[in-house]
Amino acid sequence: MSIIPQSFSLNHPFIGPNPTSATPNANDNKDLRMASAEQLVLELSNPDLRENALLDLSKREIFQDLAPLLWHSFGTIAALLQEIVSIYPYLSPPTLTPGASNRVCNALALLQCVASHQDTRTLFLNAHIPLYLYPFLNTTSKTRPFEYLRLTSLGVIGALVKVDDTEVISFLLSTEIIPLCLRTMEMGSELSKTVATFIVQKILLDDVGLHYICATAERFFAVGRVLGTMVQSLAEQPSPRLLKHIIRCYLRLSDNLRACEALRNCLPEILKDSTFTGCLRDDPVTKRWLQQLVHNVAAVGGMPAHQPAGGIEHMHGSGGH
Repeated sequence: MSIIPQSFSLNHPFIGPNPTSATPNANDNKDLRMASAEQLVLELSNPDLRENALLDLSKREIFQDLAPLLWHSFGTIAALLQEIVSIYPYLSPPTLTPGASNRVCNALALLQCVASHQDTRTLFLNAHIPLYLYPFLNTTSKTRPFEYLRLTSLGVIGALVKVDDTEVISFLLSTEIIPLCLRTMEMGSELSKTVATFIVQKILLDDVGLHYICATAERFFAVGRVLGTMVQSLAEQPSPRLLKHIIRCYLRLSDNLRACEALRNCLPEILKDSTFTGCLRDDPVTKRWLQQLVHNVAAVGGMPAHQPAGGIEHMHGSGGH
């Protein structure tokens, strides 16, 4: 599984050498690439040509104007959404085939392109298109077609949060993305867990996101429980990349006083000892984050407890549920 959350794979250029010249002009090549892409985008609206167009576009080099082309071309987004909803019946019971999974993931890759572009990101959000992906994140089958589907869907959400934008964070929180990410963090592959944890990290790094998760004990402990479970599993199967995002989530939670107080009781002990010293040997940044986290949690023990505005209510009495 080689899907990467940032963009499509860059296997082939959009077009070869200019057939009319031995030394093609860069502008001519750009025009040819655009003409080729425009033709493929037009073919997305034709059900008979769509599958090949999806495959071809997903394999080609992404270029700056593809997202606006996809968004503003008549019927294109509707065609991509049609691809998405067409596999809903195969989610439960889980009967999604590898071929169907690959096809819808090609459509999702194009939506990720739209989500990544500054000129189409807000339009993408205002149309509530991420909601069409949420049923995929709610699946629990661990077969390859479903794992690929979840990972590619997370890639779309990851593209949205990669740019620091409170509007994006507010939208995702209002549509209950956190429980869906937590589900993947519990049962996904290492790569899916990493992308889902990255999304939670980016939400937490926004003040709106930190306030939201620390507003109630239920939300805080839901996140804390899943982070703790992942830490325990990493003691057996280390993943420096995943551990980095987990530690950053914990460190950000420690910026909230009441959350930091709660972490005195629920921060995994193995983050405080030498369990992950070897795992972090080559990552001084994450090692520094972990040291700061342990310091923050220890330091809050000497402070008088009080309840800041908007802080976690009845934190210690929640029992962590």
